[in-house]
Amino acid sequence: MKDYSLGVIEARFADIIWENAPLKTSEMVKLAEAELGWKRTTTYTVLKKLSERGLFENDEGIVKVCMSKEEFYARQSENYVEQSFGGSLPGFLAAFSSRRKLSSKEIEEIKKIIEDN
Repeated sequence: MKDYSLGVIEARFADIIWENAPLKTSEMVKLAEAELGWKRTTTYTVLKKLSERGLFENDEGIVKVCMSKEEFYARQSENYVEQSFGGSLPGFLAAFSSRRKLSSKEIEEIKKIIEDN
């Protein structure tokens, strides 16, 4: 199973790329330095790590998105449900709603999602 998790700092860096891509690596280094206080080597190390996980690619000095933020977090959620609830979405919803009452609006939104699928 692929790793669809990000640490807090990795997530902040990924957000910088998602918000600005495609971007030159020199621009990415400047943004990471300004927003995270990172040196160039740290920026390249983390970019390489996230690229190996399929999020981004460095194509001849241009950083491109391979997986959108929405797709990444959807896959992360799917993995969580799979690992924690044996893939059972009803099991997840039951566990979630056992500690927090769903609002009428949330129930209607869930019903609409089910009807649309």
